[in-house]
Amino acid sequence: MKFEVEYNTIENVAGPLVVVGKVGNAKYNEIVKIKLRSGEERLGQVLDTSDTNAVVQVFGPTDGINIGDTAVSFLGETFMIGVSEDMLGRVFDGQGRPRDGGAAVAYEQRRDINGEPMNPASRSYPSDFIETGISSIDGLDTLVRGQKLPIFSASGLPHNQLVAQITRQANVKNSSESFAVIFAGIGITYDDYSYFVNEFRKTGALKRAVVFINLADDPSIERIITPRLALTTAEFLAYEKGMHVLVILDDMTNYAEALRELSSAREEVPGRRGYPGYMYTDLASIYERAGIIKGKKGSITQLNIVTMPSDDVTHPIPDLTGYITEGQIFLSRDLVNKGIYPPVQPIGSLSRLMGGGIGAGKTREDHRGVADQLYGSYAKAQDAKNLSAIVGVEALSDTDKQYLKFGEDFENKFLKQGFYDRRTIEETLDLGWELLSSLPKVDLTRIKKEFVDKYYKGN
Repeated sequence: MKFEVEYNTIENVAGPLVVVGKVGNAKYNEIVKIKLRSGEERLGQVLDTSDTNAVVQVFGPTDGINIGDTAVSFLGETFMIGVSEDMLGRVFDGQGRPRDGGAAVAYEQRRDINGEPMNPASRSYPSDFIETGISSIDGLDTLVRGQKLPIFSASGLPHNQLVAQITRQANVKNSSESFAVIFAGIGITYDDYSYFVNEFRKTGALKRAVVFINLADDPSIERIITPRLALTTAEFLAYEKGMHVLVILDDMTNYAEALRELSSAREEVPGRRGYPGYMYTDLASIYERAGIIKGKKGSITQLNIVTMPSDDVTHPIPDLTGYITEGQIFLSRDLVNKGIYPPVQPIGSLSRLMGGGIGAGKTREDHRGVADQLYGSYAKAQDAKNLSAIVGVEALSDTDKQYLKFGEDFENKFLKQGFYDRRTIEETLDLGWELLSSLPKVDLTRIKKEFVDKYYKGN
């Protein structure tokens, strides 16, 4: 039950913050309603409290908020969102309001966006393959239903195109169960927003998607709320409606920057590079909302875009993300410079739950061996390339030249893929065998002999 208490005791307005005096029992993260003299209403959230004052961050501009004639109502609850299956096919803003010009959704439930803790004992181990249609991911860094897997990118790299392609193509293989995508744009530009929505509509991906958009010029506190809106919607669709849901959060770096800004506004003691000391815990409260619950039909899988500042993987945001999540996919600037899309760099990329989601009955019996052999052979190709830069190609041995050619073909045939080119896992593995068949059969030591005899196409 909601208890609303109104105050007319604003003491100060500083930037996006409003200080309300003589407030009793205000709670951290409590939602407030600010009513201007004109009748306009805005929402805010309690950032800090003391015995008598409450500091409120406003969702939107603070112009028009006067000390004498503005009322502030404390609603006695944290941020809530109404959820419904009718949200599929719709676009919302960073506060959960329709952004597509459509009517408000008649919700089935009203939920706290912070969610409820998932008992670790109730989790099921992720073991079902999600086919993205992209060879470099499906073949080498397989995404598994219930997993949380970040994509480490950098400024100027095509992570937006990759996200749009995955949104359009992803599905749970060998399953007739419902599949949905929740996309949350966090602090993105208007151009990126237009690109995503137009791409989703043009390709029909929007029919099975729910889109939340927080623009770069929207209030920073919305960036804290937007991913939680997406995950709360995902939890409803997964655990109440039995759907398999892929949640894409783009970009978690913008989220962390907003977290640092709010921490500074609350005058907290900063941690590494000015980020709050609790950033690890805060990020975990988002990432750990992926998973499968025993007895529930649905699942939540996360793909999180993390743009590394200055291409620095040791920066606190990717660093802490790597500790919490189950692997990482790296996008490579060198591959982009070679004209290769998607620029997924196999060396360094890893899906820690891949083993549970591949093999006979899930992808194909040779998948593990093919992935390992492609990794190993590409690593040898890189060694040969580095050696050729020192001694020249002509000075390489015949074996090194063979691997150098393999590396070029691997990048241009396996990694390189058209934006609208969707490959099944069988096509990906067959392409892998086509490349491996250019190498001596005796070199394929990472694949079981029975599979080499069955699939090898060389002499």
